[in-house]
Amino acid sequence: MKWLGPIVADALLVVVFCAIGRRSHDEAVLTGLLNTVWPFATGLAAGWIAVYFVNRGRGADEPFNGARIRPTGLVVWLSTLVIGMVLRVVSGQGTAASFIVVAALVLALFLLGWRGAVRAIS
Repeated sequence: MKWLGPIVADALLVVVFCAIGRRSHDEAVLTGLLNTVWPFATGLAAGWIAVYFVNRGRGADEPFNGARIRPTGLVVWLSTLVIGMVLRVVSGQGTAASFIVVAALVLALFLLGWRGAVRAIS
């Protein structure tokens, strides 16, 4: 459960991010959502794979907590953003500078924000 809950939360927030973006540009949310989500979902998955291997490499001196901002949240956020943007370029989707800035900020708010809230509460 230390893995599943945070992965599901991150995945849902990436989908919400993409749905908000499509809606704000008056694009069909449901019909084109998969096309918008897949680059960021791939980046998210790569981030979680990296976190898994980083956690295994650290040893058992500290139990894993997927809700931690560092390193989990930062790795997941950066990989979601960077890999997502690279895949958008490769697939011919838009990556204007303003979109990169907005995506960086919103994904940080979503992927780091819930972790900060959990930390503040506990």
